[in-house]
Amino acid sequence: MNEINVVPYIDVMLVLLVIFMVTAPMTQSGSVNLPSVGKSAQPPAAPLEVIVKADASLALRDRAGNSATGSSEKTVTRSELAAYIKQLQIKNPQQPVLIAGDKDVKYEAVLSVMDELQRQQVEKIGLLVQPGK
Repeated sequence: MNEINVVPYIDVMLVLLVIFMVTAPMTQSGSVNLPSVGKSAQPPAAPLEVIVKADASLALRDRAGNSATGSSEKTVTRSELAAYIKQLQIKNPQQPVLIAGDKDVKYEAVLSVMDELQRQQVEKIGLLVQPGK
């Protein structure tokens, strides 16, 4: 006999299908009780922006206007960058710092600025990007 009789396998499959169809509606779906939060007590702080220009020079922009220069850019060197950010974060230590790298600057320059800020214990560092089209 060279043929395999598949009729018993089909019968078993149909019985299992009927069993699963009957038991599926009876199973309880899991529910997750999510915590609720109220409205934030204060709005998020405007970020400090570290701008890495195409020639790898640095500029600092304070969107909150805490500095005497307002929201304009101030050119800084790498050595004074972390100290200046720490000075601006005295009022609000949770103020985020965003690094905006020029499209033509090497990625290594952006990472070195981020690394320097992390070594100086500056918290909440992020990268600023422009949304795609």
